[in-house]
Amino acid sequence: MSDMKQAPLVAHLIYRLDIGGLETLLVDAINRMPAHKYRHAVICLTDYTEFAQRITRPGVELVALHKPPGLELGTHKRLFKVLRAMRPDVLHTYNLGTIEYHATALLAGVPVRVHAEHGRDASDPHGVNRRHKLLRRLLVPVIDRYVPVSRDLERWLRGVVGIPQAKIELIDNGVDTERFRPGSFDEPWSAPGMFVIGTVGRLQDVKDQATLIEAFARLRAMLPEQRPRLRLVLVGDGPLRAQLEQKIIDAGLQDCVWLAGPRSDVAPPMRSFSLFALSSIAEGTPVTMLEAMASGLPVVSTAVGGIPDLVLDGATGALVPPGDPQRLADALAAYVLDEELTRRHGAAGRARIEQQYSVAAMLAHYMDLYDGLRKIKTPLQEAITPCAE
Repeated sequence: MSDMKQAPLVAHLIYRLDIGGLETLLVDAINRMPAHKYRHAVICLTDYTEFAQRITRPGVELVALHKPPGLELGTHKRLFKVLRAMRPDVLHTYNLGTIEYHATALLAGVPVRVHAEHGRDASDPHGVNRRHKLLRRLLVPVIDRYVPVSRDLERWLRGVVGIPQAKIELIDNGVDTERFRPGSFDEPWSAPGMFVIGTVGRLQDVKDQATLIEAFARLRAMLPEQRPRLRLVLVGDGPLRAQLEQKIIDAGLQDCVWLAGPRSDVAPPMRSFSLFALSSIAEGTPVTMLEAMASGLPVVSTAVGGIPDLVLDGATGALVPPGDPQRLADALAAYVLDEELTRRHGAAGRARIEQQYSVAAMLAHYMDLYDGLRKIKTPLQEAITPCAE
């Protein structure tokens, strides 16, 4: 039997496997974690897209449960059967949509259960929804560790939700600094002398790209002499695409704003940007921001979630309040007018990623977490016959 087959199995439960920051992080972790340490399977509550082809590690089982909208007990039953067949050593779930299934995993006999919080919903950016807080607290006896990916989320889990500190383990997101690196890449919007403001993310309420488009329009009005070289690029797709397209048309920006659509690999377009911008109203530690900083880009972003812990205002970028297009435009203008500032902050951001947010450090932390919990839980599990039997 090969080492990979002998390695313990981690089943990752995610709502949907599609293009996104969390999903990119998951795929990179599966591909890069040493095969002799852990095997992996991905269970999607709903479905997966061709993005799943980015999983290059051999032997990764991919399952779609096709959960319909709303509450549906049949999904619990289907997941129970899958877990009983897989016999994973660890269940690792992601965000609120998957947390309730830890009870199912307990009944199925999964010994180690980990839940990661990567960010909060646009409908509840501060995470104060009473039912959601209660659900997270009720599952404390079932979940071995809650893993926030930013200090902001750690403070929220402890102080707002009420999760005991002993059950929380902060693990910073990490980025592949070999794939994401400073450089240049030709795209339709790139040309010598252009200043390209880029963003990457799903076109949805929480990302608030409408404010970024409004800020770009104000930037052009503020700097009329710079207009010929200013470009805005939004990489991603989502439910607000048609609405954003109309906003671009209404503002007369069709010739200088690109809705570039989804990209399975955002490293090439990232290298075509001059600056990375993010206008979100809620975030954890955005993977795309890590990728942008690794690519040597200064960052202009809203000061929400874990972003102030990542972006050093005045050193690697600039932070502004959410929902304020004028403050965002003012921050962007400083970089448009100062090439040296753009270069200096981009280089400082790259150095910060190399020092504190490497993918190697992230993977080592997750493996240590799995190892430690298995050492505690597996002997107990072997002595107990699961209630399903």
